Amino acid sequence: MANHPSAKKRIRQSEARRLQNRYVSRTTRNSVRKFRELTSKEEAQKQYPEVSSMLDKLAKKNVIHQKKANNLKSKLAAHMNKLD
Repeated sequence: MANHPSAKKRIRQSEARRLQNRYVSRTTRNSVRKFRELTSKEEAQKQYPEVSSMLDKLAKKNVIHQKKANNLKSKLAAHMNKLD
């Protein structure tokens, strides 16, 4: 266990950040999964900016790597363009 006040604070901060990161990454993964299940192009075009924004926010906060976010957005856009 930490003895210094600054180390105790760091433990509290890292735990809070870990929980926040888990929550946002889980909700983003669920959104990506739901987007991949879409069959309507109109619905996909509505959802794409929201999902893309969520991925960008994760990358900005270093929860996921920027290139991973870009790869996911590219694959989602390709999926959206394939829909009829």
